Amino acid sequence: MNTQLMAEELLEAERTKQSIAPLTETYENITVADAYAVQLAQIRQKIDTGATVKGLKIGLTSKAMQEMLNVYTPDYGFILDTMVYDELEGLSTESFIQPKVEFEIAFVFNKKLKGPKVTMQDVIDATDYVVPAVEVIDSRIANWKIKFEDTVADNGSSAGAILGEKRTQLKDIEDITNIPMIVKKNGEFLDQATSAAVLGNPLNAVVWLANEVSAYGISLEPGMFVLSGALSKAVTFEAGDEFEADFGILGKVSVNILKEVVKK
Repeated sequence: MNTQLMAEELLEAERTKQSIAPLTETYENITVADAYAVQLAQIRQKIDTGATVKGLKIGLTSKAMQEMLNVYTPDYGFILDTMVYDELEGLSTESFIQPKVEFEIAFVFNKKLKGPKVTMQDVIDATDYVVPAVEVIDSRIANWKIKFEDTVADNGSSAGAILGEKRTQLKDIEDITNIPMIVKKNGEFLDQATSAAVLGNPLNAVVWLANEVSAYGISLEPGMFVLSGALSKAVTFEAGDEFEADFGILGKVSVNILKEVVKK
């Protein structure tokens, strides 16, 4: 299986904003191992051209997201410095192909986490603080027609991250499995969920990730963050949209989609 060729196809799709056919159709025998090799090949190429890894994202942790994409196993992808946006700067629809936003809890670390035997207590000890976060997901696969191997190869369909400003230490959270979230779109109620939607406990997701990436010699380093998984379904957006997610004790995070400039 020519994983480098698949990586080049996805990188070209990202660069040109022209989606491609599902890899699972073009390369029918692609395996999950192949898909992760494709993902890593893209990340290595981006690092070689100057990008740095700022964190990782965990996908497909909530029942809502699993049902939406008809896949029932978590996956992960990398967040590079080129993918991190400031909460105040706004997003342009022109930066993506077919983007959506989802809302989650991000863990920021001050100690190293290296699997394969990471426990929940290890994650608690390594966490500096948590913040509310927005993940922008996008698919370089046409019409989001993806199977598990497609989204894995496509860096977990990741495209960007926005971290909220309020920092909360885990010791100040009475029950991390019961953090409420209310999302508003353009000032009106859109959705709600609790943190239990993420594998029953967002800490479970981070434990899973730390152990899973260890198979590739990857560890979670101090200063890195992890987007622990969407609490509810991803939402498409258009130019001019505004979203705000209120996570109660964790505070709020917002994202504004820039209005399109009419070209003369």
